Amino acid sequence: MPFVYIMTNPVNTVLYTGVTNHIQRRALEHRQKQGGIFTATYHCVKLVYYQEFRSMHEAIAEEKRIKGGSRRKKIVLIESTNPEWLDLAEGW
Repeated sequence: MPFVYIMTNPVNTVLYTGVTNHIQRRALEHRQKQGGIFTATYHCVKLVYYQEFRSMHEAIAEEKRIKGGSRRKKIVLIESTNPEWLDLAEGW
């Protein structure tokens, strides 16, 4: 199933939005600095938000919507499901 997700660094100052068909694998890749240049450079290793979709088309549309929004809107989205900014991939 496709997912949209947001990763952050340990002090929650950088936000990265992505899409994947396997959330556990992708979160692990980011933790191992294999997620991409941006996330490796800015240490985006903490999964703070994810949402599952029925189709990759829907997930990509949502990813674009989130990326086009302000930082404040991303924070509101994260805090709507994860107000403490916990690492949702902890223990995977």
